[in-house]
Amino acid sequence: MFDRLEIFTLASARAQHAAARQAVVARNIANADTPGYRAQDIADFTETWRALQQGQPREPRVTDAGTPASPNGNTVSLELEMLRGIEAQRTHSRALRVYGSALSILRTSIGR
Repeated sequence: MFDRLEIFTLASARAQHAAARQAVVARNIANADTPGYRAQDIADFTETWRALQQGQPREPRVTDAGTPASPNGNTVSLELEMLRGIEAQRTHSRALRVYGSALSILRTSIGR
């Protein structure tokens, strides 16, 4: 019964999306010196959430980051990747706080 509460589903999906984005950022940073490497990013969470609500797999779609290429063809910008990593970390932390707060409210409502 409680596993179907939308707040828990939303917070969990948001945390998983942020973790996937952090993994893509880490992969981009690891390939910052690889000639011809194209930086990637994760599609917006709203796309993932819509797919989840329609019963489709909730794996976020990886897209091209669309950053300009350096002379060796690499499109990784370390500054931009650091900002994306910070944003992903904040999103993940926020999702965990929402999940924890909802769980605390639920426990209080059932008297535990």
